[in-house]
Amino acid sequence: MREIVFDTETTGFNPFTGDRLVEIGCVEVENYLPTGRVFHQYVNPERDMPEGAFRIHGLSSEYLKDFPVFSEIYTKFIDFVGDAKLVAHNADFDMKFINWELAQVGHAEYPKALAVDTLEIARRKFPGSPNTLDALCKRFTIDNSSRIKHGALLDAELLSEVYLELMGGRQRGLALVTEAVVSDKIQVSEQKSEAIFRKARSHAASKQELIRHGEFIAGMGKAALWNKINNPEGTA
Repeated sequence: MREIVFDTETTGFNPFTGDRLVEIGCVEVENYLPTGRVFHQYVNPERDMPEGAFRIHGLSSEYLKDFPVFSEIYTKFIDFVGDAKLVAHNADFDMKFINWELAQVGHAEYPKALAVDTLEIARRKFPGSPNTLDALCKRFTIDNSSRIKHGALLDAELLSEVYLELMGGRQRGLALVTEAVVSDKIQVSEQKSEAIFRKARSHAASKQELIRHGEFIAGMGKAALWNKINNPEGTA
């Protein structure tokens, strides 16, 4: 099961009132375990950076002006995602910006069913508890000490660890790997198994065994019945 855990940084909260995407970070996971493949891109928003947004992620318009605009990088993002589901913390926010940017370049939007929201999962598992990314890192003892400011790739990497824990932890991932290995072994065993022909073993009694059997029958109280069955003509 291939999924893309991702995060975005923006100039604000609403693309429909002029806010833009400025950073995308993606981590590929299979069966909830990171594969090591990532996608990371800064994006020129072609506008100023509000002070409030700058305090959150530290990305200035001066820094971003030399990076490509979204129309120049979106195909790389699309290719990386492929047909995988998109996993995000508060997915509605990130999907809103991704889909708005895609719409501006004439590309089809991602359907809502393609998104997995880890915030919703956390709220179901821990109702009434704080479920920010930092709070979940603390709950699962995930080291987030390098998260001084928000950064899309770092947050996606932390979220991939949180997502694994939310879905059952590393033991679940190891179990999936074990099942795959066992399945492979069974398949190989079935392919190599062959029927082995063995000759029938001889069960004929030896001369000494026949003598002992005769002595045993002779000592039975109803030996006459046995003799009638085995010697119908009355011979010894």
